[in-house]
Amino acid sequence: MRGALWRASLPCSKKTQRRIRRAQPFFSHAAEMVMTDLFGRIGGWLYQQPYLLLSVTFLTWAINIVVGRYIAGHVPQMALSFYRWGFAFLILLPFAWHHLRRDWPAIRRNLPLMTVFAVTGTTGYTVPAYWGLQYTEAINALLIQTTAPLVVALMAFLLFGDRLTPRQMLGIFISFIGVVVILCRGDVSLLRNISFNRGDIWFFGSLVVIAFYSALLKKRPAMHPLSFLVFTLGWGTLFVIPLYLWEMSGGEQVTLDAKTLLTLIYVAIFPSIVAYICYNRGVQLIGPNRAAAFYPSIVAFGALFAIGFLGERPQIFHGVGCLMILCGVIVATRKPRAA
Repeated sequence: MRGALWRASLPCSKKTQRRIRRAQPFFSHAAEMVMTDLFGRIGGWLYQQPYLLLSVTFLTWAINIVVGRYIAGHVPQMALSFYRWGFAFLILLPFAWHHLRRDWPAIRRNLPLMTVFAVTGTTGYTVPAYWGLQYTEAINALLIQTTAPLVVALMAFLLFGDRLTPRQMLGIFISFIGVVVILCRGDVSLLRNISFNRGDIWFFGSLVVIAFYSALLKKRPAMHPLSFLVFTLGWGTLFVIPLYLWEMSGGEQVTLDAKTLLTLIYVAIFPSIVAYICYNRGVQLIGPNRAAAFYPSIVAFGALFAIGFLGERPQIFHGVGCLMILCGVIVATRKPRAA
């Protein structure tokens, strides 16, 4: 109807209107090509920005911690791991299918290594983390997570002989102090009341697993990033199925409601697909040691998220802690100038 009115309003003959109608698909296709090229250029630029990619990664992981606490009691731990990776695989597969078929020979040649990536990057990381979060306190988990740069550095040293530079060590220390300021709400004496339990051991174990994955990315086989990710998602999901069935046989149930559905959509898309695409590329660009220096930013993003969306009142310790974490990340990830 709108097209008919538009044509009727044109001050031209019917013959001219027919020519315009025939030309419309061409102009529509040309506009589509321009938009595709524009988005391609933006995506290509973004894919070369490691600091922005890693910031997106740890922002989504920080929100994931809040979401995980929010969904507690609705979805059992193994079920959450199974649905998270399984849904992520199904969502990504149509977009990656062409690349996956092309890279399948490379995947088969490197199947043992790809299996290690699949296990350590998905099930092997989330299962002990979810188990640990049943018993540990949030402050313990966040403090343990801030040791990630050191654990990644240890793995990189054991596997490839890579060492932390003095600059990186200084940046990690500054970020750690900023994390402590935020978690203790400016009162460091609160650290004396912290106690550790078996949940902390499980959570630290998950950190060791993801640190191993991060360091090993240096040996990732040559293939399209979507091929690599979709295979690790699908293959890793298979390893959690026995644990999921064991959990369900024990009487655990998933509460099916809007809260559960929205949570599963978020954890499947953002901390699983978006974050891993960004994280894998960030590590590829600047290496595991410098990328791991971003881990303390999870606490800063979490604090900002709590202020912006959970109604927490901003305090001086928020600003001081976030500023120290930012400074630490800049110091640790900045490449020294060539002499």
